[in-house]
Amino acid sequence: MRFIGLAGLASLAAALVCAQEFKLGGRVGDFELKDTAGKTVTLAQLKGNVTAIFFIATRCPISNDYNERMKALYKEYSPRGVKFVFINPNSTEPAAEVAEHAQKWGFPFPVYKDDNNVVADRFGAQFTPEVFVLDRDGVIRYHGAIDDSRPADKVTKQYLRNALDELLAGKAVTVAETKAFGCTIKRVKKAS
Repeated sequence: MRFIGLAGLASLAAALVCAQEFKLGGRVGDFELKDTAGKTVTLAQLKGNVTAIFFIATRCPISNDYNERMKALYKEYSPRGVKFVFINPNSTEPAAEVAEHAQKWGFPFPVYKDDNNVVADRFGAQFTPEVFVLDRDGVIRYHGAIDDSRPADKVTKQYLRNALDELLAGKAVTVAETKAFGCTIKRVKKAS
């Protein structure tokens, strides 16, 4: 019985990897999201010369520990031309809850719903929070964690900030991938 359980987990992991379409160093194709009122938007409408795509959650305590840091990044880098796309992929968190959460935290940015976690699957995103940074051509130049510590006062490495600074300066990203950490994305059950 244990062997079947491990085989099942291996199959699930293989399915997730096979489903991943957007990879580090590869171009991201257009996709659709919905705002919390149900209006459809596309990546083409949202992206810029540098675009930071965040997968976040309402109920994940780790994602919530990053709310103030995400607001600070948005306020600092938006005027410098970085476009931000915040996506809630969790099947357990409906649009109304996402809207209420954004209002409660005073987010200065919209949060979009990824119905059926289609976009999260295309990126291979696993956690909230998890970030992907695209250059002007839509190529993923950074993937991973915002920084290296859940408690803000313990941060020693600013992975996302460094990647954004390097891209804005026209440089290659020195640390292109880090291990994202947080709560796992709550995916819809899909027919096999």
